[in-house]
Amino acid sequence: MADEQTPLRARHTATAASRGVHHLALNTEDMKLTIDFYTRVLGMPLIHALRVPPGVGTGPANRGNPPFENLRHYFFDAGGDTLVAFFEMPRGAKGAHDRDAIGAMQHCSFTTTQAQFEVLHARLREAGVPVIGPVNVGAQTWSIYFFDPNGIRLEYSWQEHDGDDPRVLERWTQTREECLAELRSVSDDADWLARVTQHLPEQR
Repeated sequence: MADEQTPLRARHTATAASRGVHHLALNTEDMKLTIDFYTRVLGMPLIHALRVPPGVGTGPANRGNPPFENLRHYFFDAGGDTLVAFFEMPRGAKGAHDRDAIGAMQHCSFTTTQAQFEVLHARLREAGVPVIGPVNVGAQTWSIYFFDPNGIRLEYSWQEHDGDDPRVLERWTQTREECLAELRSVSDDADWLARVTQHLPEQR
């Protein structure tokens, strides 16, 4: 195990089937308030504004969209070639969520650099947004936690020693034995344990 002064660098050998997150779709009932918060406070430019096509809400073309017609569906640049999107629900049509419920989103963390982390932390304080942290969350990573105007819990994270080039996978990839130490609490099936950890490095 590397000490806290040593950059953690590890690479696994498996190849993910996706290129990462395309967009994260969230809900609001006040698109203007959401636009102001995400563009002015979080610095995520609005890049695409559309209305959900007819029939996709309550009609036969619904593919899992919210069950309302003519909804606004706006997209923001979250950095790293990823998007955050919002559907604007009719006001009062849906109740408040429980972020700790099964199937709910507990929180969303965005990667940033230390310099930008400090800028964002200052912006949140200036906007009067309550913030928890900075907190050392492990793997030489520091985070702040806060809620957006819709009650969605968000997190910003930066990693020590990365400068302007955050490398999340390298930092957070465990060795096989580090991972197995916890996985054995899930199952004692040796074949299963070997299969799900075979891509992990033997050492950092």
